[in-house]
Amino acid sequence: MRTRKLGEVEVSAIGLGAMPLSIEGRPDRERALATIHAALDAGVTLIDTADSYHWHPDEVGHNEELLAGLKGVLIATKGGRGRPGDGSWTVDASPEHLKRACEGSLRRLRVDVIDLYQLHKPDPAVPFEDSLGALAELHAEGKIRAIGLSNVDTAQILRARELLGPTVVSVQNEFSPRVRTSEPELRLCAELGIAFLPWSPLGGISRSSLDGPSELAGDTEFHRVARDLGVSPQRVCLAWLLSLSPTVIPIPGASRPESIRDSAAAWELGWGSGPDETIGDQEHRPVWTGGSGGGGLRHPGEARGGDGNGQTR
Repeated sequence: MRTRKLGEVEVSAIGLGAMPLSIEGRPDRERALATIHAALDAGVTLIDTADSYHWHPDEVGHNEELLAGLKGVLIATKGGRGRPGDGSWTVDASPEHLKRACEGSLRRLRVDVIDLYQLHKPDPAVPFEDSLGALAELHAEGKIRAIGLSNVDTAQILRARELLGPTVVSVQNEFSPRVRTSEPELRLCAELGIAFLPWSPLGGISRSSLDGPSELAGDTEFHRVARDLGVSPQRVCLAWLLSLSPTVIPIPGASRPESIRDSAAAWELGWGSGPDETIGDQEHRPVWTGGSGGGGLRHPGEARGGDGNGQTR
């Protein structure tokens, strides 16, 4: 698999979002571990987790413990959220909590330093600068190598870069065919050279672990292109995300080895956006023309004002 930059480190262009392995509806331990090792075998070298990825209240860090001891992979974890066990999520980004959470993650991951430690969500009850200050102290103490942000807006990204400089290497926001409200953050990250990690990147294509009962559209542009190419719509979706910017590194979730193998193969469509990345079938490549609605996705011919067959109107 090709790689992309996460700060000064090269990681696989497709990562693994490990949350489904630990929350409600999770697989048994054997299948969870098989999924992790299938990711590694497929060339995945970035796995995203958090201390709050667990089901029951007495198993904080369940997801991190599954990943403990892995070699040759960058483990990115997060602090600042909690799960009391009733299905809800809490937020606590106070400096005291973040420091305690980091210590717990270090212990569960069995490492001396965390490769990427991310603020899971800004806390409306805590000044953003105070949360950033805690991350800066953890970095200065050598407990974390790099800092990431999650669920943030453009102003918060700029403020973090102003205060913490290049130690801020990633932003993780929801972004998918269904949810494109973080387009400004994606574009800002591209301008700043910050990795943008879309969480729940298959929204509108596959039901995520956080979705309730709902119907998914079965005949989107992604599904049509997938049928033309003889691949899964999930693979087309991830390839499309890669095409948006060379700073985008999708982290699709998986609870089965087959799912992450298919996701990792998205690179083979050759729709990357960086130098020497565009190598595949460009005729079928969807083009995103921007905007938050589904109308932003077009065939190349349509994006040029044609009808999708190269004919102008």
